[in-house]
Amino acid sequence: MHDLARWIGTWCFTPVLRVRVHHRDRIPASGPVVLVANHSAFVDGPLLLGLIGRRVVFLVKQEMFRGPLKVVLPWIGQLPVRRGAPDRRPLMAALDVLRGGGMVAVFPEGTRGGGEVAAAQQGAAWLARTGGAPMLPVVCRGTRRPEGSGRRFRPRVDVLVGRALPAPQGRGRTDLAAATEQVRDALSALVAELDEMRGRGEPGRDASET
Repeated sequence: MHDLARWIGTWCFTPVLRVRVHHRDRIPASGPVVLVANHSAFVDGPLLLGLIGRRVVFLVKQEMFRGPLKVVLPWIGQLPVRRGAPDRRPLMAALDVLRGGGMVAVFPEGTRGGGEVAAAQQGAAWLARTGGAPMLPVVCRGTRRPEGSGRRFRPRVDVLVGRALPAPQGRGRTDLAAATEQVRDALSALVAELDEMRGRGEPGRDASET
């Protein structure tokens, strides 16, 4: 079911979005990875699921597991997270994925926003540190409709893959906070880089060509 969802994700957005991917070659083909991404629209998760090119398990807010998605999301291997409440079960399940050489995706902001990554929570850095996995920053721009704008026809969406950050090494809380800030800085810088690329009209590889 996961592979079917990924296959659907490779083409289902083509009719409504013009997706360009930059530096897809930076995605490790194998081994444990914690993917960290900015989050400004609902479509970010499904879009990345289809574009990454390998199996990836997302930590998804518990509220999404309702209606048909209550069945679909577990079928495709996604993990529910209760925001604002201690719950180690999804983190332990995500660690199992990493220890098996898989990829786990986290939105460090914890909720949708403007996508500039003004703040980050510590879950992604904790997973990377405990699972001994590098962190791969990825940012999307164009999925969020600007405030006050009308419906857009096939807006351009850009996805920029950054260079992987090594797994955090320190064991204390101060080290974890520093690793979290490193993640936030990397994502924020990547957003600024992508905004500049979009301003120049720099082309990427069309997602439909991959």
